[in-house]
Amino acid sequence: MAKPEAKSFRVIDSFSRIVRLGEGVSQTGELSEDAMDRTVEALAVCAEKMKFRGVTRMRCVATEVCRKANNSEAFLARVEDEVGIKLDIITTEEEAGLAVDGCSPLLDYRNHYALVFDIGGGSTELIWLRLNGRHGNKVLGWRSIPYGVVTLSERHGGVTVTDQAYQGMITDVMEHITGFEQEHNIAQIIRGGRVQMLGTSGTVTTLAGVHFGLKRYNRRQVDGAWLNTAKMIEICERLASSDYKARVAEPCIGQERADLVVSGCAIVQAMHNTWPVRKLRVADRGVREGLLFGLMNDADRENKAAPVPAQEQTIKESRV
Repeated sequence: MAKPEAKSFRVIDSFSRIVRLGEGVSQTGELSEDAMDRTVEALAVCAEKMKFRGVTRMRCVATEVCRKANNSEAFLARVEDEVGIKLDIITTEEEAGLAVDGCSPLLDYRNHYALVFDIGGGSTELIWLRLNGRHGNKVLGWRSIPYGVVTLSERHGGVTVTDQAYQGMITDVMEHITGFEQEHNIAQIIRGGRVQMLGTSGTVTTLAGVHFGLKRYNRRQVDGAWLNTAKMIEICERLASSDYKARVAEPCIGQERADLVVSGCAIVQAMHNTWPVRKLRVADRGVREGLLFGLMNDADRENKAAPVPAQEQTIKESRV
């Protein structure tokens, strides 16, 4: 939850829980009862917080797993009936655009181009941008790769990952990355310089936490940080060759992410194999912040249309 403040916003309350809604969808085509129960329970906490804070403007969205699952409509109806939250399933294109909007404060306009990626549970979004500063950014291309940390882990393994399985993950993702590269010749532009790569996801923030040796995750230290990609790939390869207990022992991974982090590493390594930038900027922001900016813009347009002093509004986003 946040309140508008100047041209940005100030967070007044937040809540996050890993619910793994997409668990098993790649195998059964449907959301499981356990996954739906976990998600409804978490959304109930969100609903209580919004009620307590007196939220007046909100937008609640669902992404890839609800685009895929055959029983998504029944799940959304259950959420609305039991929790009172109406979820909208957004398209891959809108999801990519929201991720860019949310990360825009971290784009360095001294560069001519930016490659933004968002690794989710069921998919990975790629956005190729021309940076135009005050004149706005131009999306030159985008692609939704049908692999995320959950789907890759279910396909190749997450608790126990062999070298062969890790290479299989990279190969699966490379197939889609190669197609995007052939469309836009990004690697050639990277060799010429002036390309910023920016990653937003639990994978890259986790890798940053491991890189900095954090005993406890610290958003202020991670969000906006620059990582040397050679060091990052070393961490990816080390985690991929570690056993499950070793990954659990990493403070910024723990049991919640230990079976998913290797698949995230494979996605990062597949991108690095094709687009070997020297540095990656880490964003602990994305679709959530993009939605908040959108709500603020909507409020501004409404206030301009109606010349009545607008009361301060509290805004909230919820993402599944």
